[in-house]
Amino acid sequence: MSNLTTKRAGELLRSVFEILWDKNEGLTAKEVLALIPNFTKLTAEELRPAPETNAPRYEKIIRISSIPFAHAGWLMKNERGRWFITEEGYQACRRFTNVQDFYTEAIRIYSSRRRIAPESIVEMELAQEAAWAQIEKHLYQLNANELQIMLAGLLRAMGYYPSWMAPADKQKGQINLIAFSDPLGAKGQRILAQIRNKGQALTLEGVKSFLAALPPNDYGMIVSISGFTNEALQALSVNQFQRLTALDASAFFNLWQGHYAALHEEARALLPLKAVHFLSGFE
Repeated sequence: MSNLTTKRAGELLRSVFEILWDKNEGLTAKEVLALIPNFTKLTAEELRPAPETNAPRYEKIIRISSIPFAHAGWLMKNERGRWFITEEGYQACRRFTNVQDFYTEAIRIYSSRRRIAPESIVEMELAQEAAWAQIEKHLYQLNANELQIMLAGLLRAMGYYPSWMAPADKQKGQINLIAFSDPLGAKGQRILAQIRNKGQALTLEGVKSFLAALPPNDYGMIVSISGFTNEALQALSVNQFQRLTALDASAFFNLWQGHYAALHEEARALLPLKAVHFLSGFE
């Protein structure tokens, strides 16, 4: 990093922004870094493996160089290791067309807010990415019955009352779980849930098929661990389906994490969590 110029840092971060420019859903840090050689010519030194990680040196350079952009509010990095350009980031990229000015302004904002060393922030980001990769892999490996138990436990923790779960020979049907909003099921909408734990991302047709099987007075929930296609996500984002909640692995985990303290032991044992604290470097 000692030989890194502001111009070179600006060039590399401009490439990051080019990669993310039209990705409304963002990309993982791993995906962004893998695409960098397609967007900028890297030097032999930047391609040389770093001794501490054996990954190309440019990856650490970009991770550290991106920190001022995150502090400036131009680049958002979530706890799953996914990077997004913010609206302020789009504006800054248009305003500072010179790559050196682009980086210098981010450094100026960062310097006024800096609390801890960049290396500590990178360590935290790498730990978050590794933790999420492990959790995501674990969710993919769970079978349908285990996910049903988890979803039932989650709904109980949220104040609902699961009343039925599909037996093993019917777990591939449209409905995997039914829950009520009161103990007797005498009032309010039922929640009818479908769980997809294997295969490809769920398509828009798959979403519509589930809705077609949903009685008019009930509320639907789809948990698709493999996620949803872009077409399905676009339709879901514009409120075409007001009686439906769609959860991918990340959204399901967010609810799991948020209600973890209220989960019963049987459900919690299927995805046990332990908090580890890092210096975040953000106010």
